[in-house]
Amino acid sequence: MYHDHFDEDFAGDIDVVANTYATMEDDIEEGEVIEDEIAMQNAKAGVDAIPEAVRNFVLNLQRCIRNKSTSDISNMYDGQFNRLTEKFYTKKPWPKPIYIETLTNEGNELYYRHIYSLLQPTIDVRFNSYQNYCLLFNLILNAQTPLDLELPNQWLWDIIDEFIYQYQAFCNYRSNISKKSPEEIESLKSHPDVWNTCSVLNVLYSLIHNAGPKKVSTDEDGTIEIRQPTNLYKMLGYFSHVGLLRVHCLLGDYTLALQALENIELGNPRALYTRVTACHVTVYYYVGFAYQMMRRYADAIRIFVQILTFILRTRQFHPRSYQFDSVNKKGDQMYALLAICVSLSPARIDEHIHIHLREKYGDHQHKMQRGDKEALDVFKELFLYACPKFVCPCEPNYDDPKAPAQEPQKYQANIFLKEVQLQLVVPTLRSFLKLYTAMSLDKLSNFLEMDESDLRTQLLMYKQRSRQVKWIPGSSLLDGEISPATDLDFGIQQNMIYIAESKIGRRYADWFIRNSTKFQDMVNTLEVKQRAAPTNAETTAAA
Repeated sequence: MYHDHFDEDFAGDIDVVANTYATMEDDIEEGEVIEDEIAMQNAKAGVDAIPEAVRNFVLNLQRCIRNKSTSDISNMYDGQFNRLTEKFYTKKPWPKPIYIETLTNEGNELYYRHIYSLLQPTIDVRFNSYQNYCLLFNLILNAQTPLDLELPNQWLWDIIDEFIYQYQAFCNYRSNISKKSPEEIESLKSHPDVWNTCSVLNVLYSLIHNAGPKKVSTDEDGTIEIRQPTNLYKMLGYFSHVGLLRVHCLLGDYTLALQALENIELGNPRALYTRVTACHVTVYYYVGFAYQMMRRYADAIRIFVQILTFILRTRQFHPRSYQFDSVNKKGDQMYALLAICVSLSPARIDEHIHIHLREKYGDHQHKMQRGDKEALDVFKELFLYACPKFVCPCEPNYDDPKAPAQEPQKYQANIFLKEVQLQLVVPTLRSFLKLYTAMSLDKLSNFLEMDESDLRTQLLMYKQRSRQVKWIPGSSLLDGEISPATDLDFGIQQNMIYIAESKIGRRYADWFIRNSTKFQDMVNTLEVKQRAAPTNAETTAAA
């Protein structure tokens, strides 16, 4: 497992072709080169237009990078960069990379990330950003010796996260050609390798491969010298595992997504992903979603409850962080997914999470329990809100501009809703079974106004769905054992249904402690107000 170092078998048996990234160098026309030369000649004029505070920031950032001062880099990256963006560049992009290069060789990756986050990227920006990532990763992966570069873990995670986000955004942009101009269609058609799925996956696998220890030489006496990876390669490789989890979820391959985390121990408080909050939340979101789509609702509930509890406990420590909004949004999405999972597979969850879930989606849960068409609409609404933005790895038919847009989101939603539709009657069925220890089939069919043969089918389906693969501590995310996932079990013998319900005793101590603390807080608040009251009265009299 990954803690303070990687094992020798970190990357596993991966076939890596590090030099096969699609680039656009061969497609650059002579006119574009001339334009770049002219732009370089006029760069000084562009630099003069950059605010003094921004120029100082760029120069100081370059100095900190050269000095390998990761704490200073982190402070500038997390704080100053975002403050300057809010002050100068909320409605326009940062200065072009060609101007920044006049001051320093850094800044391209942040430039394109800012456009994607606050502005609307053009097709040229999408192409140039991809080319910039190709140059960056080729520099890292094809260097003869490891790069002598130190960056904060937060920045390294953002590089991988933004790389996948831009791939996802490009796939969604490309999918609807009916809204593209002929020039855009021709440009997309002539650059099929830009943001190609195979290239993106190859980058992530290559980063993983380069993150492990390397044999660099063998002495005459047979001694093998092993070179350990620097933090740059180690963390980029580690975060690439999380990137693979995300990409495979976006492609709809949930088994391969969970396999990407085989070497990462989920739930370990010392795991490397816990060092970056956004990475921590991303891991649990996609693992929980993969479990949900694999019908492992009990495991999905466990994962969502763990990360939502973490978010609740740490919310007060990063209220001003630029990650706060994205973490909150992911939290709301996971509450929606949790509401879906609890409706499909009722389970006892943490009291605090249950209270927040009821506040946010109590009405939705009530509607999902009805088992009618409205319930199906609510499932669809929550799923489309909370699911990832899936991508289609294939190019559309550029020769048919009127072809319907690719809709991977709708396709995945239909797959999930078909499963939900099979279980719509389960909540009603469960509510009747909980009232009896034994009852006849014809009696239950009369209650449900359902044919007896259809009732048998529904009961068998309920029985089958109530048995799920559940994760075993110490095993991989895909492993587990089949066990009942609900507290209600039953058997059918001839024309009789025999029901057994296992009830968990209420935790009275927790209830008394929680309410005693609540009342004590109320008493403290009243005492503070009471002490402040005479002071206010005296102030009024003096006035």
